[in-house]
Formats: sequence, C-alpha cells, structure tokens
Amino acid sequence: MMGPAHSLSGAAAWLGVGAATAAAGHPMPWPVLVVGALICAGAALAPDLDHKSATISRAFGPLSRGLCEVVDKLSYSVYKSTRSRKDARRSGGHRTLTHTWLWAVLIGAGSSVLAAATDRWGVLVLLFVHLVLAVEGLLWRAARMSSDILVWLLGATSAWILAGVLDQPGNGADWLFGPEYAYVWLGLPVVLGALVHDIGDALTVSGCPILWPLPIAGKRWYPVGPPKGMRFRAGSWVELKVLMPAFMLLGGIGGASALGFI
Repeated sequence: MMGPAHSLSGAAAWLGVGAATAAAGHPMPWPVLVVGALICAGAALAPDLDHKSATISRAFGPLSRGLCEVVDKLSYSVYKSTRSRKDARRSGGHRTLTHTWLWAVLIGAGSSVLAAATDRWGVLVLLFVHLVLAVEGLLWRAARMSSDILVWLLGATSAWILAGVLDQPGNGADWLFGPEYAYVWLGLPVVLGALVHDIGDALTVSGCPILWPLPIAGKRWYPVGPPKGMRFRAGSWVELKVLMPAFMLLGGIGGASALGFI
C-alpha cells in the first residue's frame, strides 16, 4: 500500500485498541489514545525505510536517505544469507527484513527501552520522529507543498506539547505498566504500526514475508497474502476508494468508542 493508506490504517488500529480496552473496563486516558494513534500512524510508514523512494526515506533529508541505504544493504545481506533454494533471487532488500514480525518486535522493544531509560528526552525523540512521519502520511498533500523544515518544526512543537501533557498526573505516562515503568507503553504503537504495515502489504500483489524466518512451502521468505484473485496493486482504486474510507470510518468509530461517546 501507499503511505497515506498505511498511516490511516495505523491510526485506526490504535483507536481500535483503545475501543477494546474501554470495552474491557480499562479505558485509555485520552492523551494515550491520541499520542498512540499518532505514533502508530507514523510507525506504519517505518518498514519502508528499505526503499529509497518511500516517504520515510525522504522525511528527514540526508539523515534518512543515508539510513535507508544502510537498512537496504542490511536487509539484502540478511535475505541472501538466509534464503532457501526456493526463494527467488533479488537485487535489493525491499520488503524483506523490515517487513517481518521479528523486526516489528525488535523496533518496538527498542522504543520502549529508549523511552524508559532516557525518560523525557527519549520520549521527545520518539514523538518527534513519529509525529513527522504521521504528518507526512496523514497530511501528505500539505506536507508535499511545504518545506521539510516546516514539517520538522510542526513535529518538534507537537512532540514538546504532547510530552508535557503526558507528563501530567493521570494523563497516561504510567499507563498499563505502572509508575516504575513509565512510558514503556510507547513501544506498543510502534510494534502495532509496523505489523499493520506488513498486513497491508500482504494484501497487495507481491505479498509480504511477515512470518520470516518460519519456513512455509520450502521458503524462508514466503510472501504471505490472500489468494491471488483477492490481491490488489498498491495505489489502485481498491486502496483509494475502498480501504482508505474504511480506515477513516473504523478509526472514527474506534475513537468515539474509546472515549465513551458510543
């Protein structure tokens, strides 16, 4: 799928989690719901760091472009060293390592450790990175018409404000894991965003090796997906006219339910 659809699906997924926790009798504080949805929207773009034309690879200028090259080479190296005889030969690392459940878990765990170990500054870094990506994904038309610096300023300002809101008593810094593990929950929307991205890509023609390194049909990098006739091309009318409106509707319902409006 394309960036906007990935971001919408990420935000909708976290709002759905908020609705589920509310139904279970443990509603999220509203800042957790909002911040989690924005982080998840941004994290839903992150697996494409292995592709030089992806939104995330352009979002932070030379830094993200350089990191993209490193991740692409790393992914390709892992693919070559672990592929089976039935796995196809390829010339790059796109849709390999960063599109697996293991990568999602590792990135999420790393985010939790960063937030817990460095407290406010780690939280600010996580918020800044994912809010910039959320702006690039959810507001992609406006972002494309603006300079990168304006988007970065918006991300930095929003990160500072939201970090201050979360830090207030009762607003969710210690949500789920308690005061001793404040902000550890920030890794959860990161994991969810990456997994939602992978599931979205699995619906497309190429599929997605989300279950690596589990062998399926003799392949280590089996492209998981529905039957061929149910798949679509990225950017097609199915994505634009069906999935994106569905994500917006489901996200709205999930958010309203999480906040107790329905």
